[in-house]
Amino acid sequence: MNILLLIIVGFIIGTVVITLGGGGAAFYLGILTTVFGLGPASAAATSLVTSFPSLLIGSYSYFRLHKIKLRIAWRMIIFAVPAVVVGSLISPYIPVKIYSYIIGGILAILGLQTLFSRQKDHQNPNKWLAPVYGVISGLMVGVGGLSGGGPVVAGLLVMGSDMVTAAATSSLVLVVMTATGLIFHLSAGNVDWSVGLGLMFGAILGSFLAPVLLGRLDPQKFTRYVKPILGVLLVVMGVFTALK
Repeated sequence: MNILLLIIVGFIIGTVVITLGGGGAAFYLGILTTVFGLGPASAAATSLVTSFPSLLIGSYSYFRLHKIKLRIAWRMIIFAVPAVVVGSLISPYIPVKIYSYIIGGILAILGLQTLFSRQKDHQNPNKWLAPVYGVISGLMVGVGGLSGGGPVVAGLLVMGSDMVTAAATSSLVLVVMTATGLIFHLSAGNVDWSVGLGLMFGAILGSFLAPVLLGRLDPQKFTRYVKPILGVLLVVMGVFTALK
């Protein structure tokens, strides 16, 4: 396996997903299965292992920059962690097609909400929405090995956060959820370390760069340009997930 290629791929994905507030598991899963030929179980476990260190570093960097809304983050985490556990326990019993329909529908709805939501005062968001998006994200982590970053960021944007705040806050939520998901996926022994270590190293390098870039951007302008792109991506991902 070309270690340089793994590091480069990890660096690109790590930079992009930390900038957008996602753990990148959806991107990792696609690359691990299509490019490196890993099976679904191995790809899911490897993606979580790969993304966790970069999430931890990115979250700490955002914390130092005072970009994380801690109250909102912990409100999501309280509801997300039990959902991760439940999702991990029931995942072996959910038919693949039904799972695809459910996750695809959720992603599409979140994308539409992101596209048509208006930015409000993110200092006073609707506190009742945080648990809802926390549960959705937790189920996606537990059931599918996904990072759950899409629902977290979309939820924060719908609640009125700007993109920089959403990315920073999401990073903390995903650290806790990914750690919880790792407990279940590591116990199965499905991690492909020959692939995962190279991607992990590249992603860690990217996680140092992303917070620095975001710290120099205008939150309002960044939100204006990135928000519709994220919304469209979520809708497209939802449609493809439901149809696969």
